[in-house]
Amino acid sequence: MQFLDVKTDFAFKKVFGSQESKDILISFLNSVIDFGQGEKIADLTIVDPYQIPLLKGMKDSYVDVKAKLSNNKNVIIEMQVLNVEGFEKRILYNAAKAYSSQLMKPEAFSTLEPIIALTITDFIMFETVDKIITYFNLIEKEKLIKYNDEIELIFIELPKFNKGEDELTSITDKWIYFIKNAGRLEYTPKRLTEDVQIKKAFEIANTANMSKQELEVQWKQHDFILCQKGSLELALKQGLKQGLEQGLEQGLEQGKKEKAIEIAKSLLALRIDIERVSKVTGLTLDEIEKIK
Repeated sequence: MQFLDVKTDFAFKKVFGSQESKDILISFLNSVIDFGQGEKIADLTIVDPYQIPLLKGMKDSYVDVKAKLSNNKNVIIEMQVLNVEGFEKRILYNAAKAYSSQLMKPEAFSTLEPIIALTITDFIMFETVDKIITYFNLIEKEKLIKYNDEIELIFIELPKFNKGEDELTSITDKWIYFIKNAGRLEYTPKRLTEDVQIKKAFEIANTANMSKQELEVQWKQHDFILCQKGSLELALKQGLKQGLEQGLEQGLEQGKKEKAIEIAKSLLALRIDIERVSKVTGLTLDEIEKIK
């Protein structure tokens, strides 16, 4: 048995953004979003449901699923596998754009409805925070007074989730485990399929139920992501190597400079003229004047 890697564009949208995924998406959102005061969403409408994509070049490394919730909030769910430059700004831009674009013509601002941007990352974003799920909205800087809930950013960092199958106790744990690990599993974990919606998600992600075209799209996207990750890792290694080499060279040069200054100080103490000191040490006349 083999399942789609839910972290890819095609698989993520097929599992969470297809017409048959409404109950799956409701369960997932209720498990990871704190709506406050014990509130849960009872229904939603998936915007732009999944369709089998055309086979073409992979231009993006992210995907989004959009839904209108029963509590009048709009949610944008994005799966990001590569940490690319400008990513944080793009998240904020997309949320602000989704919020402002609700006013298609001059209308009262009171008609604007809240936006939740839920981003799942396959890399660590906040090194100093241990929490797997983090929430951000507009608050006063010192007193932490909340401005409003109109735009909320939520992040789920998959690498911080390290629980094994036997450690899954909550529905939140189970959904995060599913997203992070489905692509490498060869069986349907019993503990996860105790939940009806997660069991259904596994059935949708089962490659045995895929068409030839869907499978080809999945493998192409998976290969694309692996190639992009490989390129980033290579660039990082090359950058580190170059940085170490430059640092060593700079260190040696700094050491030579410090030694020359010490020699200059000794020569100046013997009242040697600065021109001779310059020739001996290689320091400029201005540098020697400052030392003097």
